[in-house]
Amino acid sequence: QVQLVESGGGLVQPGGSLRLSCAASGTIFRIHGMAWYRQAPGQQRELVARIIIRGDTNYTNYADSVKGRFTISRDSAKNTVALQMNSLKPEDTAVYYCSNHVQSRTWGAVNEYWGQGTQVIVSS
Repeated sequence: QVQLVESGGGLVQPGGSLRLSCAASGTIFRIHGMAWYRQAPGQQRELVARIIIRGDTNYTNYADSVKGRFTISRDSAKNTVALQMNSLKPEDTAVYYCSNHVQSRTWGAVNEYWGQGTQVIVSS
């Protein structure tokens, strides 16, 4: 069992910055991917940023709407993933969810886990 807990959400002014963090705990052998999604009211969940981990190489991708403004990063020692959000816009308002693809055993399957989400409101 793996649990993800997001933190760092809140109210921020347009143009401001916010840093989200997600900590994974439980039975973890290896994390293969870490991602941030968001869902605004009445909207579909969308991928914001993702890290795909292959050995010592991290592959990242971003939604076009956040490219150049958001940065995803990870701390492998603590099994955390962060999302640094700069130049925030009202359109970034959403509940942000952390997702990890986790292998719990050496020869086990890779399962997807989700956090409960953290609210980000960008407003003056």
